[in-house]
Amino acid sequence: MTSDADGPLSGPPARPSARPRRRAPAGAAVLREDVTEAIRAAVFAELAAVGYARMSIEGIARRAGVGKTAVYRRWRSKLHLVLDIVSALAVQGLPAPDTGSLESDLRLLYEVVSRALRHPIASQIIPDLQAEAARNPEIAAAMQKALREGQEGVASTIVAAAAERGEVRAGYDKEVALDLISGPLYWRSVVIRSDRLPKDYLGALARATAGALKAL
Repeated sequence: MTSDADGPLSGPPARPSARPRRRAPAGAAVLREDVTEAIRAAVFAELAAVGYARMSIEGIARRAGVGKTAVYRRWRSKLHLVLDIVSALAVQGLPAPDTGSLESDLRLLYEVVSRALRHPIASQIIPDLQAEAARNPEIAAAMQKALREGQEGVASTIVAAAAERGEVRAGYDKEVALDLISGPLYWRSVVIRSDRLPKDYLGALARATAGALKAL
């Protein structure tokens, strides 16, 4: 059978397969997806626990329950590891709300984004990586991609649908519209890191943002 380059994480050995598996090419490393996911989860946990500056491949491997070699087979360094994971956030995307109303779409989007930004791990990781971004252009580019482009597609879809319904004029300024949608909640949740949002804050924000978009 094909040997696994990573080796087992834990648990009982798998049952022998009745059908022989095709052999991998000689010298090819077989990278297990469960090991890769364990490493990714360990990166988030390490970033939250110790920050980027103190994070190490050794600590990541220990938390993931794998050897350092398993990490280095996938990423050359902790920088490349973090860049890969942060950049991947941008392509995950958010579901585009489709309630039939601009204000309702914004309210639903804000509820989802607020929960994500205020998650205990995210609330620790994002400010730390922002500080590193001021010193490292590669991290800065990855952060911009993850934080801006991650919401850009959804926000554009919401405003485009509103324009089709006649809620927003056809010639609206797209850049200003995206900033209006993404800026306020990010400011409150990440920059000033407010512990708790006031009652009906998201509803009020959705109403104000919808009104501003209609005035563009």
